[in-house]
Amino acid sequence: MSTLLERLGVELPIVQAPMAGVSTPAMAAAVSNAGALGSIGVGAVDAAGARGMIGRLQALTNKPFNVNVFTHRPARADAERERAWLEALGPVFRRFGAEPPAAIGEIYTSFVEDPAMLELFLEARPAVVSFHFGLPSAPVIAKLKGAGIVLFASVTNLDEAEQAVAAGVDAIVAQGYEAGGHRGAFDPEAPDSQLGVTALTRLLVERISIPVIAAGGIMDGAGIAAMLDLGAQAAQLGTGFIACPESSADRHYRDALFGPGAAATAMTALISGRLARCLPNAFTALKDGLPSGVEIPDYPIAYDAGKALAAAAKAEGDGGFGPYWAGQGAPLARALPAAELVRTLAEELRSARGGPPQA
Repeated sequence: MSTLLERLGVELPIVQAPMAGVSTPAMAAAVSNAGALGSIGVGAVDAAGARGMIGRLQALTNKPFNVNVFTHRPARADAERERAWLEALGPVFRRFGAEPPAAIGEIYTSFVEDPAMLELFLEARPAVVSFHFGLPSAPVIAKLKGAGIVLFASVTNLDEAEQAVAAGVDAIVAQGYEAGGHRGAFDPEAPDSQLGVTALTRLLVERISIPVIAAGGIMDGAGIAAMLDLGAQAAQLGTGFIACPESSADRHYRDALFGPGAAATAMTALISGRLARCLPNAFTALKDGLPSGVEIPDYPIAYDAGKALAAAAKAEGDGGFGPYWAGQGAPLARALPAAELVRTLAEELRSARGGPPQA
């Protein structure tokens, strides 16, 4: 029986994670052209920016690709909490001769209230649209499915997966706690069972009626093979693609990825306002140096301050405050062109599953 990806025309059971701010149209095209499913993240741009990214990607490939959006609950502004947060970060800004912003706001529009992005998707019709942080409304899902678009949703537990199935999503991305980047929990204030990718994948394969794509700490063909053996139809890799030359990761990010901190990734909400796994840096170290009782503003309002601080530090040659998202498999990262990495992963997968080397 063919898998969902095979029915889409994707040859390999490999999905490149969207990684907003890292994945580029050039990377996604290279991955798709090599036989896997390339992805771009447009959650951090508006519909006009997304239109440009999709157009550049379509100019580079005629293969299927995935476009990812953020479906978080819109932020609740709280002027007093935001003022206190900026005040707490003030001394850090001043180390770099800068002042914190006078105010911070919601820098990203959630897809749940972005009709312009929906209209773009209905026009451009990417093969796949994927959701992170939750699900859009039933009418939005119906419109996307009516346009022939396959829908993926990231989940972190069985309850979220069941919600996605009920909503009509076509495949589940099982995000283990090992995964880099933002935790895809639907409700960031709910208890988190912190299931690893192995337990979560097996649980969902047994309990969920739609395909499962495993994500979290997977870096090579042996890891992909392990997920397929658990019943997943594919594996999604993000950290593995950060060091590709097509990635937009800067020098500081790449240096950190290949530094000693790669073995000790940390979960933090300090950078953006939501828990995310990243390489340890000066930002993650702030957890013990901020005033007690100070509350982090809602995502993505807090990210407005985080990005401003990273920019202020970088202007003075200090890259230690960047949002360097990475999963627990980071020490296995390789600096290969995206297409070569896909070919390497495919060969490793064949070897791990006992197949002959490719001629």
